[in-house]
Amino acid sequence: MEKLYEFMQKQLDTTTSEFVRYKYADIQWNNRMLGLVGPRGVGKTTLFLQHIKKCHSLHDTLYVTADHLYFSTYSLYEMAESFNKNGGKFLFIDEVHKYANWSQELKLMYDSFPDLHVYFTGSSILDIEKGEADLSRRAPKYMMQGLSFREFLAIRHHIETPVLSMEQILNHEAKIPGVSHPLVYFKQYLKEGYYPFSQDLDFETELSQVITRTIEVDIPQFAGMNIGTARKLKKLMAIIAGLVPYKPNMSSLGSQIQASRNNVEDYLVYMEKAGLLAQLRDGTGGLGELGKVEKVYLDNTNLMYNLGEGQEDAGTLRETFFLNQMRVNHKVVSSPISDFEVQGKTFEVGGKSKGKKQITDAREGYVVKDDIEYGYGNVIPIWAFGLNY
Repeated sequence: MEKLYEFMQKQLDTTTSEFVRYKYADIQWNNRMLGLVGPRGVGKTTLFLQHIKKCHSLHDTLYVTADHLYFSTYSLYEMAESFNKNGGKFLFIDEVHKYANWSQELKLMYDSFPDLHVYFTGSSILDIEKGEADLSRRAPKYMMQGLSFREFLAIRHHIETPVLSMEQILNHEAKIPGVSHPLVYFKQYLKEGYYPFSQDLDFETELSQVITRTIEVDIPQFAGMNIGTARKLKKLMAIIAGLVPYKPNMSSLGSQIQASRNNVEDYLVYMEKAGLLAQLRDGTGGLGELGKVEKVYLDNTNLMYNLGEGQEDAGTLRETFFLNQMRVNHKVVSSPISDFEVQGKTFEVGGKSKGKKQITDAREGYVVKDDIEYGYGNVIPIWAFGLNY
């Protein structure tokens, strides 16, 4: 156990609390058990460590990572039992999906130690969902995405901007204090602002490794795939990266990667949940159901730059940004007359010269324009939608 406490102290020593992610205030930390999930690299570990530094005493708190060498000898449950017997009250387990049978042992902890609070993260939302059957009603799950444009401004440039509702954005209340020309920062965000580790000198290489590990490790591990199937996933990702936004033809994709139509549909869902793709659906799905997929995008604009090799399409970058930012607080679906529909409002996304033809018949329509600093009427600058979380 001494090695675990030493490891925790080293992690806390290198954690800063200058800025806390948007999800922090949403989490009900008084729950006996909870999970924080999301794609690789979006800052879940940092958020846990910040909470420990802010709210906990090291006398009754322990942070561990599930792939620590300690767990080659002892089980998670044995560690929790020993920690609890010695007065431990708050246990933080990072990357729990890297531990076999994690969900069963978490369930056993919950049932065995009523005075122990257990919090866990999972870099792969796929594995967390796979274990939900064992944790039903015990552990609420919080989903965290990458940085918003607002958070990027705070972390990278120390520019504080309040969160704005969609109504405030549409009412032209979006302003960045002390910044007259937001497009300079916006262009930087599109290329390297979504992931907290984008400040690293080797960001492009690190992001490539995140993509590779997700495709070659996370998804195959979840779905029980063999090496041959993992290669198909990699080929599918390459095809989609060159076509987005892509109106999916499952049969065509299947023939290109030598897989059945049904398998292709499954692969796309896996890649979506793992944070690599975003699928835009129509609004036909009922409560809790998914509508028909109309377009497939890469999940965020940083992925587009990483995989695009200098061939990024400006129109696709704009649509990807809008979908990526707005989905956090809103259900975004395809529009039958334009690009997107959000809460009954129609949005047409384009460049500076984009007209209003597509929203003529909309009950409430807006043109979302790139390359403009300020909006007017029903024309909204696209960067403003990055302030909604």
